[in-house]
Amino acid sequence: MIIDLNGKVAIVTGAGRGIGRQIALTLAQEGVRTVALDVRQEQLDELRELFAQRELAGAQYLCDVRDAKAIEEVVEDVQRRFGRIDILVNNAGVASGGPVESLGEEIWDLNMDVNLKGTFLMCKAVAPVMKAQRHGRILNAASFAAIVPSYGSAAYASSKAAVKQFTRVLAGELGPWNVTVNCYAPGMIPTDMNHFAEQSEERQNRLLDTLTLRRWGSKDDVTNLICFLSSDLASYITGTMIDVSGGKLATQIPAVAYEAAAPKDVKAQ
Repeated sequence: MIIDLNGKVAIVTGAGRGIGRQIALTLAQEGVRTVALDVRQEQLDELRELFAQRELAGAQYLCDVRDAKAIEEVVEDVQRRFGRIDILVNNAGVASGGPVESLGEEIWDLNMDVNLKGTFLMCKAVAPVMKAQRHGRILNAASFAAIVPSYGSAAYASSKAAVKQFTRVLAGELGPWNVTVNCYAPGMIPTDMNHFAEQSEERQNRLLDTLTLRRWGSKDDVTNLICFLSSDLASYITGTMIDVSGGKLATQIPAVAYEAAAPKDVKAQ
C-alpha cells in the first residue's frame, strides 16, 4: 500500500518553522506542489532556499491568517498558478497564556484570532475551490490541550477545543462535495515554541511520565499523519480529531507501567 500524493497542490499555514516547515517540506518531497504561508519573511526566505536546494515545487507567500483580504488574494493567485487546491493544512498557531485572573484580554484575543479565526478564514476561502473540484482535504491543527487542558492554558485550550468543533461542523457541510475535514492533536513534540526538550531534567521527566510511549514526539510523527489524511487512503475519514501524543494520559498514571516493567533486583540464593 503506497501513499501517492504526486501532482497535488497544498497550502500550509505557519510553514516558516517548526512542525509547519516540516509539513511543507514533507508534502513537497512527496510530489505535492506546496504553498507555504507565514508572517515572517526571513523564515519564508529560508524555506524558499530549502525548496530550491532540493528541487521541490511550490511557492511562498507572506500572509497573516487573520487578514481575510490577504488570504483571498493568496488563494486566488494559487488557483491561477497551479489550477487547483487539493490540500489545506491549517498549522499556524500561537500558545501564549496565563492564569485566568491575570490573563490579558489581548492574549485571549490573539489565541482566538490566530488559532480559531485564522482557521475559519482559510477554510472559508478554500472551500469554494474544493467544492468546484468535488474533492479536497482540510486538516486543522488542534492540540492535546483540546482533550485535557493544562494550568494557565485557558485561552489556548479554548481556541483549540473550538477548532475541534469547527472541524466537525465543516466536515458535515462539505461532505456532499467529497471534501474531508479532520483535525489532529499533537502532544509533546519539542519545537521553538514550547521548548520541551530544553527544560530541566526533573521537569522533562515529569512531563514524560504522562506518556504511554515515554519519549518526545517528533515532527515526522505529525507529518506522517498529514500525508495519510491527505491521501485517497483516508477518503472515508472525516469530522474527527486524531491524537498524536504518544498515548498521553491514556491511563491515569502511565509511569506505573514503566515501574512495573523495570527489571527487579534478584537476590542471591
